[in-house]
Amino acid sequence: MPGAMVFSATPGPVDRRDWRQWWHWERGANWRHPTGLGSSIADRSLHPVVQVAFEDATAYAAWAGKRLPTEAEHEYAARGGVDGASFAWGEEPYPGGEAQANSWIGRFPYDNQGRFGAGTAPVGSYPANGYGLYDMIGNTWEWTSDFCAPRHVVPGEDVVHAGARVNLLAATSAEPGSRIPRRVLKGGSYLCSPDYCLRFRPAARSPQADDTATTHIGFRCAAEE
Repeated sequence: MPGAMVFSATPGPVDRRDWRQWWHWERGANWRHPTGLGSSIADRSLHPVVQVAFEDATAYAAWAGKRLPTEAEHEYAARGGVDGASFAWGEEPYPGGEAQANSWIGRFPYDNQGRFGAGTAPVGSYPANGYGLYDMIGNTWEWTSDFCAPRHVVPGEDVVHAGARVNLLAATSAEPGSRIPRRVLKGGSYLCSPDYCLRFRPAARSPQADDTATTHIGFRCAAEE
């Protein structure tokens, strides 16, 4: 039976070098049943969709007549016009002691004091950025259309070199020996914590295997004007 990865907070401190302490494979987990067959989205209509692999996200975008954003597009939109700052709202992660996005508040992965605990928040629970966009930072990581390569490809590079970018996937595959490509995730999620994963920043990026779905990965669509 198909399934997906589900996050579970640990009962106390653990060796944070081993992600298997808080992630487990759940049979039957999908976007309709985020944490397994016994779960539902009946009361989550305002939450971001999760448990979607890259193919799921691109298929939906195509059905809607749209597409996934590139990494650069996502970062530009996430900044909301605040250029050069560490965070989308400035230099402080919690200005005035207030969280500006749904991220982990406390000690990861066992103590979360945030408003919504160890899970997603309804869309729009935190302030919009300067472009009027919600949850570009935090809540869920979001798929982009870009392959994850060791370095950014400069716009305008010749096709042969751009093709080599795809060939670099062997160095960024899901695990040693795997040929499953990785895409760039952007935005951070509710699991990003200053003491473990300070990635609720516009510039942060994370590689993710195309076939992976989890409780903290979602997506949004982009469209041409």
